[in-house]
Amino acid sequence: MKSLYLIRHAKSSWSDPGLADHDRPLNKRGRRDVPVMAQCFASSGPVPDMIISSTARRARKTARGIGKGVGFKKHDILLLKPLYTFSGEALLTVIKSVDNTVNVLAVVGHNYGLTDCAEFLCDEELGNIPTCGIVLIEFDIDDWKDLPGGKGRLVRFDYPKLHG
Repeated sequence: MKSLYLIRHAKSSWSDPGLADHDRPLNKRGRRDVPVMAQCFASSGPVPDMIISSTARRARKTARGIGKGVGFKKHDILLLKPLYTFSGEALLTVIKSVDNTVNVLAVVGHNYGLTDCAEFLCDEELGNIPTCGIVLIEFDIDDWKDLPGGKGRLVRFDYPKLHG
């Protein structure tokens, strides 16, 4: 059995139009939403064995804040440049390469790749994973490389607006 969290980074700032996309920070709402979702993350569902994140600033900050809720330190989160993608296929490639000793994986990244990946894996129409949204999908597999399309069970779809 494998469990996969797909987490979209929190709301980012567009206040500096000259800033490269990779370097955009979280905005006020994003900084407010991360601790709320970290608490939700910690209070339900399995604790991840590993958290991997896009190298983008907004994703790193989200991963660190969410991870803190389950006892991960900043240096415990693996930053992977290939997760700075907007492609569901590229996300699947990274996920399928994860070591099989990891049974619960959390991936922090970007839309539309996260939504495409989640919909493909669980064959559910999610429409859009909102910023700082968390999707949990479970699979009856032993090896990440066998990750099946359409066979995952959607366990949780949570996001900040559900919490006021």
